[in-house]
Amino acid sequence: MARIRTEAEKAAADGAPEELQPRRDYPPYRSSVLRHPERPLVAAPEAFTELRGPVFGVTDVTELDSDLTRQHHGEPLGERIVVTGRVLDRDGRPVRGQLVEIWQANASGRYAHKRDQHPAPLDPNFTGTGRCLTDDEGRYTFTSIKPGAYPWRNHLNAWRPAHIHFSLFGTAFTQRLITQMYFPNDPLFPYDPIFNSITDERARQRLIATYDHDLSSPEWSLGYRWDIVLDGPAATWMEEGR
Repeated sequence: MARIRTEAEKAAADGAPEELQPRRDYPPYRSSVLRHPERPLVAAPEAFTELRGPVFGVTDVTELDSDLTRQHHGEPLGERIVVTGRVLDRDGRPVRGQLVEIWQANASGRYAHKRDQHPAPLDPNFTGTGRCLTDDEGRYTFTSIKPGAYPWRNHLNAWRPAHIHFSLFGTAFTQRLITQMYFPNDPLFPYDPIFNSITDERARQRLIATYDHDLSSPEWSLGYRWDIVLDGPAATWMEEGR
């Protein structure tokens, strides 16, 4: 990873175009090498059913959906956090009424999913999924538990940094975008091929939330801010090509 980063930095210094998206054939990310597209993607026209499919309004998404700590009978274990930010377009204008979904591991680094079988405890009071709609300022807010790191078998002693997956829908399901939010100063950043598959340092930094002490609540939760920019030079990296 260090060699690839050095080569990318040299290429950028020599005037090569910015690499704001991850390399699909990034060798340290082994499963990506095996499954990434090798031919140009083909744009498929949106069908009538996709354009007129289900949509979400204020009556479909409740306050409880955005508070992952109140979805069960008891309190989940771990460090309570509030994550908030704005969804913006390239000109800094708010994107209103955007359906934002998140999913994450629990405080022990385990997902409530049958395919996650690594020996970390499940939390019966934490499912790890939530959703909300952005308000008129493009703002979203979630209350959750800070996720733990977890092993993923990409290579020997491979651990993913703590992160939260974000999904954003436009006006149709075909417009879905997916990304990940990380936490500041994670010691696993240098060892994670997914994070480092984005060779541009500024683009990587746009995936890291900022700790905001004013957003933290005394004796209750820590606060993080993370804005999502949908396109343009300051766009947030998304997992799917656009």
